[in-house]
Amino acid sequence: ARRASDSVPLTMTSHAEIEAALTAPGAPFELTPLLLNNVGLRTFKHAPLTLRQIFEATVRFDERTYLVYEDERLSYGDVREKVTLAGSGLRALGVEKGDRVAIAMRNYPEAVIAFWAIVDVGGVAVPMNAWWGSEVLHFALNDCGAGASIADHDRWTRVASGPTLPSLRYAAVSRGEPTGAKGTEVESWDALLARGEGGAPPPVALTAEDDATVFYTSGTTGRPKGALGTHRNICLHVANGAYARARALLRAGEPLPDPAAVPPQKTALLTVPLFHVTGCHSILVSGTAGGNKIVMMHRWDPARALALIEDERVTSFGGVPTVAWQILEAPQLATADVSSVESIGYGGAPAAPELVSRLRAAFPSVQPGTGYGLTESSSAVTVNSGADYVTRPDSVGLPVPCCDLKVVDEHDVEVPPGERGELLIRGPVVFKGYWGRPDATAETITSDGWLRTGDIARIDEAGFVYLLDRAKDMIIRGGENVYCVEIEDVLFSHPDVVDAAVYGVPHRTLGEEVAAAVQLARGAPTSAEALKQHVAGHLAHFKVPAHIRFHETPLPRNPNGKLVRRELPAPAFWLPGPAFSGALHDGRKALLDGLHQAHRNRGGAAR
Repeated sequence: ARRASDSVPLTMTSHAEIEAALTAPGAPFELTPLLLNNVGLRTFKHAPLTLRQIFEATVRFDERTYLVYEDERLSYGDVREKVTLAGSGLRALGVEKGDRVAIAMRNYPEAVIAFWAIVDVGGVAVPMNAWWGSEVLHFALNDCGAGASIADHDRWTRVASGPTLPSLRYAAVSRGEPTGAKGTEVESWDALLARGEGGAPPPVALTAEDDATVFYTSGTTGRPKGALGTHRNICLHVANGAYARARALLRAGEPLPDPAAVPPQKTALLTVPLFHVTGCHSILVSGTAGGNKIVMMHRWDPARALALIEDERVTSFGGVPTVAWQILEAPQLATADVSSVESIGYGGAPAAPELVSRLRAAFPSVQPGTGYGLTESSSAVTVNSGADYVTRPDSVGLPVPCCDLKVVDEHDVEVPPGERGELLIRGPVVFKGYWGRPDATAETITSDGWLRTGDIARIDEAGFVYLLDRAKDMIIRGGENVYCVEIEDVLFSHPDVVDAAVYGVPHRTLGEEVAAAVQLARGAPTSAEALKQHVAGHLAHFKVPAHIRFHETPLPRNPNGKLVRRELPAPAFWLPGPAFSGALHDGRKALLDGLHQAHRNRGGAAR
């Protein structure tokens, strides 16, 4: 962003005033028109256009510590040297602009180096889910047509144990001895770096609209789809984050920092995988742009996280709400020094309003924040933080200024403020499409550029967005719409509840009724009946769970922290017979037919 103008006053109180001041001509976040795919949009005039620009600008941080992993510490200068070598090595192997290069590893420093090297030489980085087994890894490598892969030993072993991959010509393997695979040249990570010692060829020209990444959706049903993102998509996410921070400062009556000055170093704890946009875009890329130290974990563990927060003087952590909940429940929190923490942010999954008050009690000097976004929107498109989050803890916040959001009915007609419908997003952060899936792309992005989220939401008069549920997760009980998130929020407000998931189970006459899976705090004596009474004190009777099942272990979630409802067991006393099989979701089907059948008829559908 450009230097903050003296014309940006600190006495503004309304969001409209703040947005107008920050985005006006000459202001730090000046907006400018953008025509993309024949759709008129707007973007930040001074935002970087490519990931190379972001990484090159970190030369001023070369002496700072960049990555911390166990006992390994790398400076920005160290990583820059390795990025240059890895990129030159890939070029020597014949990787050209637009070629897909897979990154199949857990959160190791090599994953970060590989990411920056791939995008710098014009390749398309394809982070692979580290939890995948051999079959899905093979599917994704074939699907994207990766010609090269950078993998850790464990992931590569899974790949090598499967059939030949026709497109995969080369693999570099770290953290263990490389094993051969038919049809693929395999060598160590160090050998790839050695290939680059001959010197770097001239840089490949990059533009904002060039392909940069393919992130595979979580694939909780069916095969995962590869979401193709551009350099502009990711760079604008970084700019949106900077805008949200500036908005929060002005909202609190504080001055904007001088963007020409070298910012003091912050320390972020990376708690989520780099194969997800929250980890990659929100923490890695945004943190790199700011010169942050990024502390990586071998695996998520709240006790280890608290130790790292204390030892590394971590200033921010989060990722998904589950991380925050587990930190709050960790017995080590009582004695850990967490005074360095300045911010706790999360997204990627619904967060109960109760989480705000719990975090404020445990971290009195910290203002939590949340946001909303998708893989397909290049991470967050709304942000709620500071006093706004305290007063509206059930909202995911206001849209960023380069994006439009609207809620539509089953005929794609925008509904008035406060009414429910499907949430749509439009802006230059919307992904390019699903790799090799024009059909799925047409189902998700309308001809005039709107991204169908498949989420049920409402937007209030002030523009704040409230997520109600995924359309596919909504329960219809006797014709009444029941939003799972609404009940989960009430369950979370009970002091003994650590985790909760609400889902529908078939009922002979009602179609569906409400069931809940609940994890209680250690030793909590709360009964199912007590929880039902708690919900009844806040919600209508038809929203009270008819069945509650207690879990001693955490509820099933995918690597991104989202509940995997299909893995939640039905209550043991529900034994469906053949008569139920055809009517399992009659009520839900009626709603979805209304919301989405019109979309399907013209080539669109909810995901």
